[in-house]
Amino acid sequence: MPQNLDAVAIRAWSALALDALGQAREEIDAINVYPVADADTGTNLYLTMESATRAVDAVFTGLEPAGPTRAEAVRALAHGALIGARGNSGTILAQLLRGMAQVLSDDESAPGPAGDAPHADGERLALALRRAAQSAYQAVAHPVEGTVLTVARAAAEAAGAGRQAADCGAVARAAYDGARAALAATPDQLAVLGRAGVVDAGGRGLVAVLGALVGALSGERVGARNPAAAWNTWTSANGGPRPDGHARVAGADGTASPAAECAEGVGSGAGPAFEVIYLLEADDDAVARLRTRLDALGDSLVVVGGDGLWNVHVHVDDAGAAVEAGVEAGRPYRIRITHFGLGDAHAVRAAQPPRERAQRGIVAVVRGEGLGGLYAEAGATTVPARAGEPPASGELVQAVRRAHAREVVLLPNDAELRHTAAAAAEQARSEGVRVALIPTRSPVQGIAALAVHEPDRRFDEDVVAMTAAAGATRYAELAVAERQSWTSAGICQAGDVLGLIDGDVAVIGTKVPATAEVVLDRMLAAGGEMVTLVLGEEVSDDVAERLQKHVRDSHLAVDTVLYRGGPQSALLLIGVE
Repeated sequence: MPQNLDAVAIRAWSALALDALGQAREEIDAINVYPVADADTGTNLYLTMESATRAVDAVFTGLEPAGPTRAEAVRALAHGALIGARGNSGTILAQLLRGMAQVLSDDESAPGPAGDAPHADGERLALALRRAAQSAYQAVAHPVEGTVLTVARAAAEAAGAGRQAADCGAVARAAYDGARAALAATPDQLAVLGRAGVVDAGGRGLVAVLGALVGALSGERVGARNPAAAWNTWTSANGGPRPDGHARVAGADGTASPAAECAEGVGSGAGPAFEVIYLLEADDDAVARLRTRLDALGDSLVVVGGDGLWNVHVHVDDAGAAVEAGVEAGRPYRIRITHFGLGDAHAVRAAQPPRERAQRGIVAVVRGEGLGGLYAEAGATTVPARAGEPPASGELVQAVRRAHAREVVLLPNDAELRHTAAAAAEQARSEGVRVALIPTRSPVQGIAALAVHEPDRRFDEDVVAMTAAAGATRYAELAVAERQSWTSAGICQAGDVLGLIDGDVAVIGTKVPATAEVVLDRMLAAGGEMVTLVLGEEVSDDVAERLQKHVRDSHLAVDTVLYRGGPQSALLLIGVE
């Protein structure tokens, strides 16, 4: 195994960290403070790391056969985490990785102080861990000890103690051991953890990530899947657990409101109703003003990033004001607003009787609000997607959970999502859900599958019928070329309208209506009884009428169905059955 932290080791670390967080996700979720769907610490950490890992894999693929440098790999890791960060815990993890990247992306050719590559890299890793902890503390508006911040600082201090006489593997192991010891002590530092009978959830996730770093550098498998191990250390030293046997959920993220025990969102006082997260393009001065304004609006404020791109996370009662503050500071996008639920989202709630599972559910990836509404009306649980922003497998797994059914049919509606959907299906099956993945490559194939869905039919029969309907639907999409490029239909120029049939460019045109007509004629030349058109916002009603008339006049006995895709949808989708 590599002892130096090079690009290959960084890729191995990201993959091992993702696997470790995937295994520990439910355990970390179980000690998470927020009893709210889609806001679980373990899940947020997993989704953040999944985005980071995907970015590292992409830079390796893009730079084949030579491969990336260490600087390129670690920058990709940090950038992927930044743009995919979820929740407080994921946002802090992104800043930790960014802090490490700032040190590890320095000139790789510069000789180390000791003149020996393994020792120099060991010292550099220790410095990177120190920078990571410092930057995480700076990112949090109101740092609280006994959280992931404390665990990160302890890891950095342990790594730094022997950095001049150790290689990377030894430094990573020291950081891991220091983090574990700090995690076990978190209930002594944060009263809510001691009363709840758990260690800090965000810190538990960081221990898993550091354990993966040890594995990547030395091949040693470290870490217990059960977070109770560290907690048992604390209870043994403190005379056992809380006498009344209470075991509430615990804090995760190292952020706090000025109120004492509401630091992690647990206490008797009311907390903000909304979680607001967005990416922001803005300069440093504007972000400094934004921090001040958001801090006055709510709590759990974490702002991470730099070099013009930031990830903003805050809990507020006025979600609109939080977004408006971002607009004043720069350009916010990928805005996510989550309502914590009725009543006090931060207080511990009384146990509710479990909701009965439905027999069967549909989970579908959709792009565009109009399509999302169409699928929802048909009874599907939807996963929103945007151009260039495919959902991660963890998001699909969450949607399967939201469907709350014993049997689930999964419609990815994108050829590029086949591996992501397969991973999500496998994860859901491990949780006891019967999942059938229908490899729909376009939303129009998903519409065809939904049209024949009969929940009262036997599961296997329903899946066969839906698969057959999707497979019998040819699909096309119109898009605008962003640059000059070679295609299967010839050379296109920026601004050309491309007609893609079954995923391949078949037509290059200059106008949407004319290009769409050529695509329709080619598709219907092989026969068809039904044409489905899903229109983007840019397509006018006049164009829609022209296309319907073209089908009526040129292709006898072919019906046409029109839907509006809404914001974020593709320019034009075509399905022929």
